Amino acid sequence: MDATTLDMPDDFAFGPDPDRPGWMRWALREQNRYNSTLGPMWVMKRDDGIVVVRTEPEHLQGNLANNVHGGAILTQVDISLFVCARLHGALRHGPAVTLDLNSHFVGAGKVGQPLDAEVEIIRETGRLMFLRGLVVQAGETVCAFTGTIRKTPAPRAKSQ
Repeated sequence: MDATTLDMPDDFAFGPDPDRPGWMRWALREQNRYNSTLGPMWVMKRDDGIVVVRTEPEHLQGNLANNVHGGAILTQVDISLFVCARLHGALRHGPAVTLDLNSHFVGAGKVGQPLDAEVEIIRETGRLMFLRGLVVQAGETVCAFTGTIRKTPAPRAKSQ
C-alpha cells in the first residue's frame, strides 16, 4: 500500500508512519471532528485484502469499568468500513454513508492496549458495499460486525 497511489481526498492525512513499519497513519485533517475522539489511527492492508484499522484506546475512550466504551468501538468499526472501501479504491466519486451496522459484542476491550478492526469486503455493487469484520485485541475477539455503505454514484453525463 502506497499513499501516493491512492486517490485520497484532501480531507485526509494519510501516509507512512516511520515509528510503525508497515502501518500508515490515518486522520482527518480537521481535528475538531467526531472521528478525532478516538485518538490516532493506523491502517494496514494485508496481503489477503483485509484492512486493519488500529486505535490505542486511552482513558477518554474508557467506561467506568476501565474497558473500552462500546460507543468508541462502534465508532472505530464504522470508520473501518470507509477505510476499507478507500484502500480498495471503491470510493471514487465522493463520500459515502452507512446504511446499516450490525454488531455483536463478545468480549471487553481493555484501555491501554491496541485495538484492531479487521474488515473485508463481502460484495460490491454499483452503489453498495457489503462488509464484515472483527474487532480484536491481544488475540481475543471483542466484537463481530457487518455493515453496508452506500457509495456516491459517478456523475451522470450531461445530455446535449
